[in-house]
Amino acid sequence: MCLGIPGRIIRIDDAGRKLAIVDVSGVRRQINIACIVDAEHPVESCVGDWVLVHVGFAMSRIDENEAAETLKILTELGEAQAEIEAMRQSALH
Repeated sequence: MCLGIPGRIIRIDDAGRKLAIVDVSGVRRQINIACIVDAEHPVESCVGDWVLVHVGFAMSRIDENEAAETLKILTELGEAQAEIEAMRQSALH
């Protein structure tokens, strides 16, 4: 299963190599933005874009509402996973 995590591009590090810094829930990391740039949306215009990040690449642009909803769902899934793990740890063997 592939999972894209929403993040917001905060700066361009290397326009020639299409490298940017993305903020994902407060964690900043360098990503490749080659998949989301073209003649109509060049590298320089990507600052401020919300993107889905997977294995170090911005795979697609999304709007802010979609980013917020995806982050909410991922948080809920994480909480559900923690509950399942807690139940597993306390299960009778």
